[in-house]
Amino acid sequence: MNTSIIIPARYQSARLPGKPLIEIAGKTMLQRVAEIANVATRDLRGINVTVATDDKRIEDHAQALGLHVVMTPTHCLTGTDRVLAAVDQFSEKPDYVINLQGDVPLTPPEFITQLIEALHQDDNAGIVTPVVPLTWDALDQLRLFKQETPFSGTTAIVDNNDYALWFSKQIIPAIRKEAQLREQSIFSPVLRHIGLYGYTRVVLERYAALPESQYESLEGLEQLRALENGIPIKTVKVSYAGRPEMTGVDTSEDVERVAHLIQQYGEIV
Repeated sequence: MNTSIIIPARYQSARLPGKPLIEIAGKTMLQRVAEIANVATRDLRGINVTVATDDKRIEDHAQALGLHVVMTPTHCLTGTDRVLAAVDQFSEKPDYVINLQGDVPLTPPEFITQLIEALHQDDNAGIVTPVVPLTWDALDQLRLFKQETPFSGTTAIVDNNDYALWFSKQIIPAIRKEAQLREQSIFSPVLRHIGLYGYTRVVLERYAALPESQYESLEGLEQLRALENGIPIKTVKVSYAGRPEMTGVDTSEDVERVAHLIQQYGEIV
């Protein structure tokens, strides 16, 4: 069964224009993300990696890196829309699609591998996405971040089969008897969501055709559209294996942080 990893990469960004082309420790952001995809899938068969962009500069750079690239419309509202616009151009449609955002240069490759495995192994998993169990220290840090930027960081609650019940920019669940729980484990009951998605192509097409949903609009979280329309989302618990968590790059300060983490902990691949 064919799987396509699509890297949506647009030039326009309100806070960091041209960020796929920004150099971090000698490599562009796009190059770093593409290398992560290639390492994640080097032992797998039936996988292809494609950059989806709407900008000639990014297209030229992707081609110079030897990457497959397709041009998509400028009016794509989200990365998911751009992923589907790329898939629509393929002569051979994939069975599965991984949406690997072009601004996540420190994503561990095993996250992608684990999502692909989850899609292949669970016939009910139309959408898969990773979550990280937070230690109490990591939860304390998230709480501090949210005092300054309340809409940074997304948390999730899941059922006994690891299917998502809800996602929120609030920290969920609320925790009673926290002091007691801290004595029982280094891990809190909070799961932080990582914005990486895998889809079956059928579910991706269904999802993208749906209008924006009520709670999606309120929280600013695309995945709530799926839950509000009865599309199950399977979560996969992952670990950064001792490296600090680093999600998307949105500001020049984020670029500096990535460079610092690479210097301190080494390359991710």
